[in-house]
Amino acid sequence: MNTFTRVSRAAVTASKYAQSVRFYASEAPATTDKLALTFVLPHKAIYKATNVQQVNLAATSGDMGILANHVPTIEQLNPGIIEVIESAEVTKKFFVSGGFATINPDSSLNINAVEASPLEDFSLERVQSALAEAQQAASGSGSEIEKAAAKVQVDVYEALQHALSK
Repeated sequence: MNTFTRVSRAAVTASKYAQSVRFYASEAPATTDKLALTFVLPHKAIYKATNVQQVNLAATSGDMGILANHVPTIEQLNPGIIEVIESAEVTKKFFVSGGFATINPDSSLNINAVEASPLEDFSLERVQSALAEAQQAASGSGSEIEKAAAKVQVDVYEALQHALSK
């Protein structure tokens, strides 16, 4: 019997064993009223396992409000606002160009973004000017790659303009 045959038989035996083993639910973890937020960029951490009340974000599946004990999921982020409600008195807003949010069963939320800036760092007039330039480049006579890049810029600037107009 060659090595491949032995490995194949072992895999089939292990597969049959795995199908016959029963797994039972473990005791549910204690619930908490705080969400542990970790919000990171490639070059810095904005939050490191910081307890907050709620996080609102723009995901590809729709806008979401995340509280402690949220159902676990992974969401791709659209360009838009991440609103962090630290307490009843303190709310911070960040604009992200995209990324991912992972909601874990232990009431923790991990947000990984390529770019994020506090919303107050942006000027509506400068965003509108940049949007006009990006729209012109998207409909211009550049290469297909340049037009595609400009269309991405248009999407981001439109989302930023919408956020600043609220």
